[in-house]
Amino acid sequence: GSRGVRGTIGQGGEDESEPLLLPWDRFSAWLHCICVVGFDLELGQAVEVRPQQSKDYRDKTSICYLSFPDSNSGCLGDTQFCFRFRQGSNRKSSLGCFLETADRDAPVSLKRDQGHYYGYVYFRQVRDKSLKRGYFQKSLVLISRLPYVTFFHSLLKILAPEYFDKLEPCLEAACNDIDRWPTPHPGRVLSLPIMGVVIKIINNVLCVCTDSQVSIVLPTIHEVDLFRCFHPVFFHIQMLWELVLLGEPLVVMAPSPAESSDTVLALISCLSPLRYCSDFRPYFTIHDSEFKEYTTRTQAPPSVILGVTNPFFAKTLQHWPHIVRIGDMKQEGEMAKQMKVRKLKNLKTLDCKTGVYSAFKPFLNKDEDILKQLQKGVQQKRPSAAQNAILRRYFLELTQSFIIPLERYVASLMPLQKSITPWKSPPQLRPFLQDEFMKTLEKAGPQLTSRLKGDWIGLYRQFLRCPNFDGWFRNRKREMSQKLDALHLEALCEEVRGKKHRYVIDIDLIREKNHLPVRPGTVSKLQAHIEAIILGLPEDLQGILHRPSTP
Repeated sequence: GSRGVRGTIGQGGEDESEPLLLPWDRFSAWLHCICVVGFDLELGQAVEVRPQQSKDYRDKTSICYLSFPDSNSGCLGDTQFCFRFRQGSNRKSSLGCFLETADRDAPVSLKRDQGHYYGYVYFRQVRDKSLKRGYFQKSLVLISRLPYVTFFHSLLKILAPEYFDKLEPCLEAACNDIDRWPTPHPGRVLSLPIMGVVIKIINNVLCVCTDSQVSIVLPTIHEVDLFRCFHPVFFHIQMLWELVLLGEPLVVMAPSPAESSDTVLALISCLSPLRYCSDFRPYFTIHDSEFKEYTTRTQAPPSVILGVTNPFFAKTLQHWPHIVRIGDMKQEGEMAKQMKVRKLKNLKTLDCKTGVYSAFKPFLNKDEDILKQLQKGVQQKRPSAAQNAILRRYFLELTQSFIIPLERYVASLMPLQKSITPWKSPPQLRPFLQDEFMKTLEKAGPQLTSRLKGDWIGLYRQFLRCPNFDGWFRNRKREMSQKLDALHLEALCEEVRGKKHRYVIDIDLIREKNHLPVRPGTVSKLQAHIEAIILGLPEDLQGILHRPSTP
């Protein structure tokens, strides 16, 4: 556990070496920094940053405003929520390459956010007559690129009460604990000691253990409770799925940051395993650096999902095409009675009724079965975790039915393996042709896996024009190009290996590695492979192969 030495991650009793790490590298793998945001009557909001290495952090102003609920939220006691903001500064870590490798193997929902940070907040507001303001107000905030919302909220439940009680020494100790953790790696078994307890992550299931006893078990490190979040707008879940799938501008108006952030995160996660590729802000304020950009009326609203609590937004975002109004989630019990989609002109203030305000006409017919199944669960007092599992499976099957025809068509764009030869550069992927794809839907469309009827063709047409398709296709294209490079490299190495056995080497073929018009990264891989082959040859042949090329 000492600084700057090799560490291990346990998996089934096996040890795996991590790279040589510098002080605060392990900490940086989990967190960018920890912030304490306080309120002073004379100075206003002030932020302190831990560890000391992060003191030059440039995003302090954003964090100050995003770490406190709007005054109208009336959050007394302890409140937890999450925000997200654009990266303004970047402290390089010496394990960047290692983290990229771990990230590449992670599912979409667990990948690091490259352009944004998440802020996980534990806010405390309690009456205190000794203070001029009459209230103690402070937030402990964890800043990270990792979207592990359940994990970080659980970590804050351990850290924050201790910090509010013991203050500074406790925070320094926590930073030191985190800097001894193994680096995050989805799917691995991780033991993370913090403040005298151990958080265990086993196959993305989270347990908190005290004195060898498991005191908390959470089924996930990153997912919110979909059923609880969508409960107030229950009859519109399928329409909301379509709006998120198509990257439509969407604003969630809620009474508190906890409800706004949970609802926005639920909207994003209902697309899983598809990645939501537009911007989203679980808690957005008038002080946000993108406020003007996102609220301007001089152009159409951008493809973004905003979670807001300030009544000012009811007026500012009136022109947005889709608005979700969430009431108080604590008043659960009855299923939301709001069945009709409301007209936008009826939305005047944040005090208006819970519901979805939009003129959007869904492409697919409403799935009555899922609504009946969940309503029955409410009547029978089915546990919330079971309702959540039903809803999550419904969204997963819906998204998979939609994405499978795209996956099938894109796979057909790969060149045939016989066209890959060591004598030529790798063949190119065929281009994605919208009309050609649409024709495949007649026989191999979503009707093969989904019973839902409706205008699937119209839904695909609109999807192909939105950022979610663009992000998905770019990712698939990159993966297939890498596969082609690997197959080409294999063909080249096989050619060299075959000649090696006869002690006959086509020198020109090996030298061609310096002239091939290949994609970035391929040359270095090729060089490594060929050098390994050369090292296995007799010394006299090695000398010939290492001779520089003559022009």
